[in-house]
Amino acid sequence: MKILHTADWHLGKRLDRFSRLEEQVLVMNEIVEIANEQNVNLVLIAGDLFDNFNPSVEATELFYKTLKRLSLNGKRPVVAISGNHDSPNLIDAPDPLARECGIILIGHPKAEVSPFEVEGFKIKQSAPGFIEIQLKNQDFPVRILHTPYANEIRLKEYFGENKEEELSNVLAENWKTLADEFCDQKGVNLLTAHLYMNKKGGPLLEEPEGEKPIKIGNADLIYSDIIPPQIQYTALGHLHGFRNIGTAEKPVVYSSSPLCYSFSEAGQTKYLSIIEAQPNQNVLFEKIPLQNGKRLARKTFDNVDTALEWLAENKNSLVELTLESETFLTAEERKRIYQTHYGIVHLIPKVRNLESNENELRTVNLNQDIQSLFKDYFKSKNNGQEANEDLINLFNEIKNL
Repeated sequence: MKILHTADWHLGKRLDRFSRLEEQVLVMNEIVEIANEQNVNLVLIAGDLFDNFNPSVEATELFYKTLKRLSLNGKRPVVAISGNHDSPNLIDAPDPLARECGIILIGHPKAEVSPFEVEGFKIKQSAPGFIEIQLKNQDFPVRILHTPYANEIRLKEYFGENKEEELSNVLAENWKTLADEFCDQKGVNLLTAHLYMNKKGGPLLEEPEGEKPIKIGNADLIYSDIIPPQIQYTALGHLHGFRNIGTAEKPVVYSSSPLCYSFSEAGQTKYLSIIEAQPNQNVLFEKIPLQNGKRLARKTFDNVDTALEWLAENKNSLVELTLESETFLTAEERKRIYQTHYGIVHLIPKVRNLESNENELRTVNLNQDIQSLFKDYFKSKNNGQEANEDLINLFNEIKNL
């Protein structure tokens, strides 16, 4: 069987004043097209479906329309869990209607999905944190352990009486119990979760810039070695770059977000994962690059003309532009920059000379004329940056009122 794994859609996301919804429409279409071209049998969406607890009407409409298309109106199961950006109650709310279309929405950890049947499959059995799906055209079932996001306190409340026990131990015990009871070698066994998980002995992975952090310190980290041995593939969400923190035989995969959502992701290629699985065999998986969405670029220039030349050649991008100079940009320079490129998210003037003597900056000769005093004051408050001509003219205009 074939499985499509995607995550971190963040529908409704904005980058400062720029909406990403048009790009999201295009990349959602692309995901549906890949699912159909690859003839996948199951879709897993590992959390952060929306970008906030109260998504817009447009984002909500795009979400449900995309899921309905992915499900082929009940012929293909779609399992979506909530992430740390999602409201679990909102994800659970439309569940009866979603099930009519073959869509399984899971908002809370340890949720129990009531058995149901549609055209292409049925929920054969379920338990808190577990479902077993029987596809109509398969002679073996698919078992899924599911853990939507909840903070540490809530996860311990869901999974354990001992609130002092480490979270990794709580999860390990819960997953082991489910796997031992339900995951034999006669079916395909999967885990999907929205967690900050690392590989034991490997470097700690960076959470995306602008992402609501899950990790707080290093005292209670979760490592991939707690995943039960019966699990053939683990579909994770939260980190926005594609990576396998498991092994080739037992992949533990962050599939990446479908678009670059912060400038720390500038230059990244985005992917989804296509998995080929059968009972009692190692899975094969392939990362499929996604083509849609604007490029994010972080650029630094030391003069305006060079910046304008680059901007003119890279119109279809969203840009964080840093300009190093001795003085503030003039109003005319700013106007030229913004007229050349309409996708500038941040324009950051940067002082080139930060090596001025601090004591010198703070020493003011009170015998100077008022304009010289203003220049010294401005310089002392701006790390040695000189006031430009526009500022001096404005100062003189105010002085003469």
